[in-house]
Amino acid sequence: MSLIGETAPAKAAPPDAVKEGSDARFMADVIEASKVQPVIVDFWATWCGPCRQLTPALVKATGGAVKLVKIDVDKNPVFAGQLRVQSIPTVYAFEDGKPVDGFTGALPESQVKAFVDKLIKAPPVSEAEELIAMAREELAAGDVGGAAQAFAQALQQAPGNLDAIGGLARCYLAGGDTERASEVVAMAPAGAKNADLDSVRAALALAAAAPSDTAAAERRLAADPNDHQARLDLAKGLAAKGKLAQAADQLLNLIERDRDWENGAARAQLLTVFEAAGQGSEITKQGRRRLSSILFS
Repeated sequence: MSLIGETAPAKAAPPDAVKEGSDARFMADVIEASKVQPVIVDFWATWCGPCRQLTPALVKATGGAVKLVKIDVDKNPVFAGQLRVQSIPTVYAFEDGKPVDGFTGALPESQVKAFVDKLIKAPPVSEAEELIAMAREELAAGDVGGAAQAFAQALQQAPGNLDAIGGLARCYLAGGDTERASEVVAMAPAGAKNADLDSVRAALALAAAAPSDTAAAERRLAADPNDHQARLDLAKGLAAKGKLAQAADQLLNLIERDRDWENGAARAQLLTVFEAAGQGSEITKQGRRRLSSILFS
């Protein structure tokens, strides 16, 4: 683990993430402000390399939950002197108008985060949340069985947790068990919104509407590439089998040939495929770029 100041050049802090403080504004920006929310004061100087690296670490750790004030000790020596700042960077945390914690020098980012978390009294991660995080990692790695077990354990710890319900349903869907996936989805309250739930619901809808035989659609399409109904039927069948990238390709081909066919039936089906794939998936991102190119060319 590297120390702050030994890493690559720091990224600039987001606008308004840090307030430039001064001796003149110290009472208002720090003492009075800390009576409303915790304030972290970062004493620094322009010539101090580790100081420039510390700010991004503090911004990342606070996440907006804590006010962050930077004070240049060369330009504003009064309160730095009163707080006996002898080396920089020095950081103080203020609460209810008084300093409650602090540190001096370069710290690993993990320790900076621990310092901030202690100040904002971040709630501990629950066992269910830990299980869900582990399940997502296993699912991403292709261990559907392990992911399903972890999601199920999370549901035992937190019945009704939408992330656990959506994740478990996704596992059953990945295993081809649409019946169990539907049963798990039904555990969620009606109208409950969750990315995994929405994705599974869309995939189940695709499966329910799919033709049973894609081979027939393939033969019809081979005989006539302009048979739009055959192309739509093929796309539905591919989507029902989980071949979402191939389904999206067929639908985009159809839109490219006739975007208004059947009142935009291909576009409506494509949006359902995107939802089943997940809005952040490469299938969706690439598909949306191609769709925009077709529609606006």
